[in-house]
Amino acid sequence: MLNKVFADARSALEGLTRDGITVMSGGFGLCGIPENLILALRDSGARNLTVISNNAGVDGFGLGLLLETRQIRKMVSSYVGENKEFERQFLSKELELEFNPQGTLAERIRAGGAGIYGFYTRTGAGTVVADGKETRDVNGETFVLETGLTADLAIVKAWKGDTEGNLVYRKTARNFNPMMATAGRVTVAEVEELVEPGTLDPDQVHTPGIFVQRIIRGAHYEKRIEQRTVRKRSA
Repeated sequence: MLNKVFADARSALEGLTRDGITVMSGGFGLCGIPENLILALRDSGARNLTVISNNAGVDGFGLGLLLETRQIRKMVSSYVGENKEFERQFLSKELELEFNPQGTLAERIRAGGAGIYGFYTRTGAGTVVADGKETRDVNGETFVLETGLTADLAIVKAWKGDTEGNLVYRKTARNFNPMMATAGRVTVAEVEELVEPGTLDPDQVHTPGIFVQRIIRGAHYEKRIEQRTVRKRSA
């Protein structure tokens, strides 16, 4: 059986990164992002990347690191409000942005992973989201055709994984990771705990190992909070 386990993030991405590829990066905000693989992608020096991700991290962390080094040419995203460098590059036309309603983005990724060309949705009909897209009227309502998304490389983060690539996500860190794992031509996963086959309960596996080509145990996780909000102390 193919050995899927690699020593670290750098070696796991070896031979997979090059200029101009499309990369899917899991996570929501800073929750469930593949921190180690993002760092390795930055260090690979690959440029002119198209990155599909719900958001672009924050300044100095997550995908924000790739924005700082100008390695991203285009973002396909849903939410970009926490990154000032993203805003600056977009407004100065240094960065291309394909904006998607969040549910539409998730379904486009799921469709790509399932081999579905596209689907019709009411979301965005009659707005700039529908500009340039095919529409269809059904029962008096307008639907917009959205196409499935795939990527040359998908990098995802899971809580636990086994050496065969079966993955288990924890709580809200599940977010975009499972569908992205199916939509990458090559999927590389990083996990907090790497276990032997047979350790994971098959009924608890969220991503079957058939979708994962390479896996590492992450070296370090900061688990930052985007916006820490605390209640004022009572007098």
